[in-house]
Amino acid sequence: MKRLNFKIVIIYLLLIIFFYFLGGGIAILANTHRNVLVKESEENWGLGFSTEGQPPTGNVSANELKTYDSYYLGNTDKKIIYLTFDAGYENGYTPAILDALKKHNVKATFFLVGNYITSSPDLVKRMVDEGHNVANHTYSHPNMSKISTKEAFRKEIEDLENAFREVTGQELKKYYRPPQGKYSENNLKMAQELDYKTFFWSLAYVDWYNDKQPTKEEAFKKLLGRIHPGAIVLLHSTSKTNSEILDELLTKWEEMGYIFGTLDDIEK
Repeated sequence: MKRLNFKIVIIYLLLIIFFYFLGGGIAILANTHRNVLVKESEENWGLGFSTEGQPPTGNVSANELKTYDSYYLGNTDKKIIYLTFDAGYENGYTPAILDALKKHNVKATFFLVGNYITSSPDLVKRMVDEGHNVANHTYSHPNMSKISTKEAFRKEIEDLENAFREVTGQELKKYYRPPQGKYSENNLKMAQELDYKTFFWSLAYVDWYNDKQPTKEEAFKKLLGRIHPGAIVLLHSTSKTNSEILDELLTKWEEMGYIFGTLDDIEK
């Protein structure tokens, strides 16, 4: 009887060990699946600033982004700025912005949507004629992270390419910026498969509300205080404040020892 009881205890202990490790395996599989879902689900591009004058951290590292030909920083070894503008429509301020860029001989990248290209062809042509890059902000500015098929993703991208070609007779630069910074790992892969490079940013501020434009002082506090080597700066050309301060802003950045590059330099 004692031997029988001993065997039962051994069997019982073995069963406990078996189910313990089985449960651990299931947990690992569950966590792995959860991580995959997180990568495939919607993400909002975000930044964390810890030290003034130094590059921020992104919610995805620069090295991770590079595996998808994606970037949020340029060369952080030099005091260089890569200036970019997003534009969903024309608000009357782009001519002043282009004037300031021309005065300082700064070449920027304009991420445009379909409405802008079809409604403001002369400004698009001026951007091109003055040496700026025009790039892809999608045709209709949707939440691209909600687009799950490559066909739908391709349509948003190629419709804008076609609109740009019709207006300028040229090919659009294959640079892509997700509207509102909403993206997914799947989106980054889709853009890469279409030979696009995805560009986020390392410095931006709230400049897109027409009825709540920042003051000059508020703008300078962010744009001067948080500038850093290798900064990809995002501004909106719909901003009245940006159109009024850009000349002085470029001057101040130059006085701080910064020079200006283009996103073309980041590829190299």
